[in-house]
Amino acid sequence: MKVLITTAAPDIGASIDPRFGRAASFLVVDTETGEWQALDNPALHSSGGAGIQAAQIASLNGCAAVISVEFGPNAFDALHAADIKMYQFGSAGSVEETLKRFKAGQLQQVGQPTSPGHHGG
Repeated sequence: MKVLITTAAPDIGASIDPRFGRAASFLVVDTETGEWQALDNPALHSSGGAGIQAAQIASLNGCAAVISVEFGPNAFDALHAADIKMYQFGSAGSVEETLKRFKAGQLQQVGQPTSPGHHGG
């Protein structure tokens, strides 16, 4: 399964970035093979629509799930419409720890927006 994780840097050793649409970087990780790919977030400094653009990146990269913390209403709706599950990384601080907890079923699945959204950069 491919998952998109929001990170502070484009590296598997990076710390987690809690912002979904405005994360510094994204990692797409194949949980079965361990292969990963770093992606820049083109909407990091956009004036709007960052959550929707991030959801499109997850969808275009074949992700079945995303792991972050802050899912605004637009991002939540876009991910839900694409049938992409959302999880919060909780107390995990690194990508490695987050993946370990995800594989063990220890991350909380999101069933509604977790932030009011953000308008503007």
